Amino acid sequence: MRTLEQELAAQIYAQVSQLQTDAAHAKEYGGMAHKLPVLIRQAGLVQALAYVRARGKPGAQRLLADFAQVMGHASPEDLLAAVRNAQLLEYMYLTHRAIVALTWYKRFAQSVLGVEPTDEGGGD
Repeated sequence: MRTLEQELAAQIYAQVSQLQTDAAHAKEYGGMAHKLPVLIRQAGLVQALAYVRARGKPGAQRLLADFAQVMGHASPEDLLAAVRNAQLLEYMYLTHRAIVALTWYKRFAQSVLGVEPTDEGGGD
């Protein structure tokens, strides 16, 4: 039996590895991977995801689609709807799981894509 961390790491590594040949989107993807946990802590999960959905560049949109899949949803819209409609305990669980998953996105953005937290490219 594998832990949640192991499951997330395996899924996310496979997603991030696909971007190694797409430098432009990789930088946007990695930049948003570094920014999204901070956005979630500052504004909350719903607002952070809605922000990325509304304003994110193509690489950030790809991160959101990958993230939705890791969170068990077919699309970012499905994830946003689930988060918007979640009761308090479920919302807290989703937020915790999101932070755990995004930690892996950040790690792999650095190690696989070579995107550092100070690099520009994620977001507006």
